[in-house]
This record gives sequence, C-alpha cells and structure tokens, in this order.
Amino acid sequence: MFSIVLSLFFTYTTFAFNDTQCNVPAASKKYLRSCGEIDYISDLRIAQYNAEWLFTNEYNGCPGSSCAWVNQSEAETHLEYVKKIVNDIQPDIINFCEIEGCDELNELSEYINNDYGSYLIFGTDTSTGQNVGILSNQLPVSPMMETSNRVNYPIPGSKCGYTGSGGSQGVSKHYYTRFKINELYIHMIGVHFLAYPTDVTRCVEREAQAQVIQNIIMSVLTEYPEDEIIVLGDMNDFDGEVLDRNQNKPISMVLDILKGNSGANAGLYQLKNVAELVEQSERYTDWWDSNNNCISSMNEFSMIDHILVSDYLFEKIKKVEFYHNYSEYCGKYDSDHYPIIVDFRF
Repeated sequence: MFSIVLSLFFTYTTFAFNDTQCNVPAASKKYLRSCGEIDYISDLRIAQYNAEWLFTNEYNGCPGSSCAWVNQSEAETHLEYVKKIVNDIQPDIINFCEIEGCDELNELSEYINNDYGSYLIFGTDTSTGQNVGILSNQLPVSPMMETSNRVNYPIPGSKCGYTGSGGSQGVSKHYYTRFKINELYIHMIGVHFLAYPTDVTRCVEREAQAQVIQNIIMSVLTEYPEDEIIVLGDMNDFDGEVLDRNQNKPISMVLDILKGNSGANAGLYQLKNVAELVEQSERYTDWWDSNNNCISSMNEFSMIDHILVSDYLFEKIKKVEFYHNYSEYCGKYDSDHYPIIVDFRF
C-alpha cells in the first residue's frame, strides 16, 4: 500500500512559490565527511519551532503588509534572530513551521555550521505561502512526502458544537519522511494545522486534518509495523490530557486523534506528548496578545505546539525543555512562538 501511495505523491502538483523546495534527501557535509559511515548515535536532539513568517523572498505581500515583517530589512533582521536561537539550541533535527522554503533553511544551515541538510516539500497553502520543513544532520532514508487526501467534517463523534452543512478538509502544510537512527527506523510527520483553537468551524476542520494525519500514521505502520513515530508541529490546539500553564482545554479531539485515542483508528497505536515530562508552569509555546496592549502577561501564553512520540521513544527521553529565553512584546524580532527541545538517549 505504501509504495502505491508514494507514487501518487510524486505526481501530486505543487504550486509555484517564490522559493525552492528540497524534498529529496541530500547528504549533509557532516555525512559526507564521514564517507557515509555515521558512528553509533547515543544522543539525539529534536526540536519544534514555529519561526513566525520566516520569509526572505516576497510572496503575496510578505515581507510587507500581509505578515509580521513590513519590509525586506525587517524580514532579514528576523532571520538573524532565528539563526541565533537555532545556533543556541544546536539540534540534530529541527522542524520549522511558517517557513517559506529551502532558501531560508540553507541560510540557517550556513550560519550555524553547515552540517545540516535542508528538507522541505511545498504544501498547498497558496494564500500565505507558508510551509513546514526541517534542518537535519541525520540523512533521511526516504524523500519528503505529502498527501492530497481529505476527510469529511464534522467527523463522527465530534464535540465541536458545529451546526453547519459540513465539508471536507485536507492538510495544506505537512510532510512525512523516514530516518534510520542506529538500527531504529523513525517516521517523522511535521504539521501545521488551521488556526484559532476556540473557533467552532476551525475546530471541525482541524479534526478532519488530524484524521488525515492519523490515516498517514496507519499507512506507515501497516507497511512498517516496527517503525517508531514522531508527530510534531503547530497543531493550533490544546492537549486535554497534558494541560498547559493556563489550563487551556480543547473543544476539539485533535490531540486525541493524533495520539490514537480517538478517530477512525482509535486504539490501534499510541503516542505520548513529551510535555508530560515538563512542569506545568513551563508548558507554553505561543503568545497571543488578547488585550492588545502589546505587553505579554503570563495569562496570554498557551501550548499549541506539540511533539508526540511512540512509547519506545518516550522511554528514551533524557530531557524535555520549553525554550523561553526571549521576551514577547509588540515590535520584537523573535518569533511569537517558543521552541520545544527533546533530548533522546539511546
């Protein structure tokens, strides 16, 4: 089944953005220096980061009036801030949301130490031009793939309270790919779902998006039952089991579907939120200026970015950190999101 789906992905039409995509694995300089023979990996650091409109090529008014950076100079300054954050984190693999393309990934790689490969496949969000992609010093063993599949909403059992006529929804910003870490195969799925956690219409659309991703997970596990799974990204929703700092609770089943607790394949697999291993007071990844005073207060933070992992990987976690090393306020050049960092010990 997986090979059939794979062939469909490569015939799937991508849209012409003002940037480049890099979905086929290309060895990083670190990999080339070792002549393809990578030593046993005992530690692996994976990070999730919504970098907030990381665009250096103009697309549909960004940089400009349609995003946070009003001109090219501001966009370049923002990129410099992101470079410093990533350099500070020093991840082995980092997933970016709200990134334009491989031009930005390559700039980040060159700034840090040029040991990273850039991987990104264009999605279908032609309104914003945003994509999800990764920098990795580990070489993927498969190209980045995506699906054009859609799911009807409201899904069975939805508790969103939606009373509309229904429709269908796909995931315009996502990918999945496969890594081999020592003798362990890991499928990584990066996502960026629709915004507004408390909006009823977006709630049912996001549940449909979560079901699309759950279907990918089941396709992967059908083909590769021994593979481990990581799902990470900006889900734009709360976790009702692992509450954030301000105890925000979801009106959707999005996280439950992704974890395998709900949805069409409920009970057939299980993922855990790495935030379980962090003090609740530290569980926040996003600032929303709810009172529009341009000054952040702790009641304005929430956790809508997540890293979910399969049981085996959860047991291999050495440390989880929510990186809060910069302030949020209007006019800042850092992102309005914070990175999540997970250290694994094998």
